[in-house]
Amino acid sequence: MARSASRSAFDAENAMDRLLLFAFAAMNVLGAALAVYDKIAAKKLPRRRIPERTLLLVGLFGGAEAMLAAMLLIRHKTRHKNFMIGLPLEIALHIAVAAAGWVAVKL
Repeated sequence: MARSASRSAFDAENAMDRLLLFAFAAMNVLGAALAVYDKIAAKKLPRRRIPERTLLLVGLFGGAEAMLAAMLLIRHKTRHKNFMIGLPLEIALHIAVAAAGWVAVKL
């Protein structure tokens, strides 16, 4: 009986890990897609642009890694200090939160 209880707890942890990984990956895809869309919209004046605040918030909630990579690859907003400083800081925050979570699980 104890074995099945511990197994279901283990399965719940794996499910949560997979869910967090999926959410993080989805936010990264969204972040990169928004950066590319904004670059296209910037070239075509009548298209609606994405506010910088929205881009930075998507980065904060998990999309900073892919958004920064996309912006550097397509040379979009690379002169904006908000992005070239803000996104790496958000990435550092993501690393710190992940490390703190890992340490908390190991204790």
